[in-house]
Amino acid sequence: MDGGMNAADPALRDALRIAAHAAADAAAPETLARFRCGVAVDDKGGTDARPGFDPVTEGDRAAEAAMRSALAGLRPQDAILGEEEGRSPGTSGLEWVLDPIDGTRGFIAGTPVWGTLVAVCPEGGRPCYGIVDQPWTGERFAGGWGEAALRRQGVERSLRTRKVRALSEATVLTTFPEVGTKAEGAAFARVAERCRLTRYGLDCYAYALVACGTADLVIEAGLARYDIAAPMALVEAAGGIVTAWDGGPAQHGGRVVAAGCRAVHDAVLELLAGAGGPG
Repeated sequence: MDGGMNAADPALRDALRIAAHAAADAAAPETLARFRCGVAVDDKGGTDARPGFDPVTEGDRAAEAAMRSALAGLRPQDAILGEEEGRSPGTSGLEWVLDPIDGTRGFIAGTPVWGTLVAVCPEGGRPCYGIVDQPWTGERFAGGWGEAALRRQGVERSLRTRKVRALSEATVLTTFPEVGTKAEGAAFARVAERCRLTRYGLDCYAYALVACGTADLVIEAGLARYDIAAPMALVEAAGGIVTAWDGGPAQHGGRVVAAGCRAVHDAVLELLAGAGGPG
């Protein structure tokens, strides 16, 4: 199914793009109405991969409901996997992977680096097309089938990752300074100390910056499928590489490294080796 989707006819690709943008459009009013407004927060209690405070807001739930409604109207035959409502089966062999607010902690804190994530994939497969939408700043990053673009204030420009010659020239981004386990944090530190610049707290926006060519690396651990599907499609469409820390497939989450070019990616994998546990 992966190969079939990569060779999809133009009409199907257009239909999927239209549906993806409709889902992002549907989420925006729900998130914006609650951003920097003192929205109530519930604690889901974390996961084995990332224990502790795991927030969810009314904005998360309302945005996902709106996204699902938009997709049901345009693509009722497709499956949907969402962070808040789980999985709804389909019959087409295609699956939408949704995260209504990636970066809920940032959303609660009022930082404008959260985003709405929309991706379409063959069921269980690699993402074909993805959107990282930041409605507060008016930026929509979208990519698939070898093309990536940023649309802002009615203007669209194409995106390409940048190619740096060495890790010492690279900017690396991540969300949490501790990254994950103690071993994972140590592995990240080995990379960070060799990079020119390290920045934290970016959530999905970090991947958009790699696609833009203003940053070179994102390294994270403990991700779910809905965290990575859309960013992965975007970065790869812009010319980058997204894998697990061991170089394997990343579309199901876990430990992920996104790089703007092959040389940096390969250098990073060597430094991340030996973190222990599954890749």
